[in-house]
Order: sequence, then structure tokens, then C-alpha cells
Amino acid sequence: MADTDDTVPAPEASAAPTNGATEAQPQMPQMKVLGQFVRDMSFENVAAQKGKTMDGQPDINVQVGLDARKRQQDGQFEVACKLNITAKVKGGEDTIFAMELDYAGIFAISNVPDNQLHPYLLIECPRTLFPFLRRIVSDVTRDGGFPPLNLETIDFVSLYRNEITRRAQAEAAQATPS
Repeated sequence: MADTDDTVPAPEASAAPTNGATEAQPQMPQMKVLGQFVRDMSFENVAAQKGKTMDGQPDINVQVGLDARKRQQDGQFEVACKLNITAKVKGGEDTIFAMELDYAGIFAISNVPDNQLHPYLLIECPRTLFPFLRRIVSDVTRDGGFPPLNLETIDFVSLYRNEITRRAQAEAAQATPS
């Protein structure tokens, strides 16, 4: 097989005058998914264990946790989405099922400024993982004997902002003398 050059040719120079100044084009952030995996998962069909049947629509509670850490390789990060899902009888306390899922992705990230890396890791990377999380939750709940649970889209921007606010309030409370 012959070597080929798959590079895109540079665009033609603009006819607009530059007044002798050369501006460097900012590099667009780049993300590559190097791998995805289920770190931990459990599903418990509590209703079946107790010999109960489910009547009506369940009350479903989804809690989302995010975590990111740098890997040893330059520019690589591991981002984990942790879901804790419980379904209870509406208006009651009886649990129908419980599911915990810790799903992680390994990302190669470049051209992201240091001051924007934290939100990028906790917003953009989980957005990339979410469709796979949704499918796993749907498949597992269906295989567990329930209608497939199709998770609503998660607003990772709001989730990030709420966590930053919560941390700032916690730090302010610790700094205030009692």
C-alpha cells in the first residue's frame, strides 16, 4: 500500500488587508474518546425479592455524580459518571428497584486552556458518555423485569454550576467563625 497524504490543503490567502499584523488562529478544543467502560454496576429487583407486584407508575429518583482525574499520560483524563437510581411506589416508601452505575471514559484532550479544563471535563466529557449510559440503564431495567427506563437528558452545565455554588457556600460556611 502506498503512503498517502490525507492532509487538507490550506485555504487560499484572504484578499483582505492585514496591515502587516499576523494573528494566530486560536486552536479549537479537541477531544478523542480512547475508551469507555463500566467500572461498577449493580441492579436489585427489590419488588421481586419481597414477592410484591408493582401497580401504577413508579416514582423514580436519579442522582448524578461526576468525577474527573488526570492520567499519567500527557493530555489524558478519566471522567466518571455515577448514577444512583431508585424507583419507589408512588406515595409510598416501598422500593421497587435500585440501580447503581459507575461508567467511565478515557479522553485525550488538547487545545483547552487550563482555566477552562475543569468545566470542559465535567460538562463536555459526560455529554459524550451520556447516550451510552442511557442505553445501559434502559437495557438493565428491561432485563430486570421492568419497562425500559429512558433517562431524561441531563443538563451537565446546570449540574456543574450547582456543584460550584455548593462548594463555594461550604467554603464560606467553614471560613465563618462559629
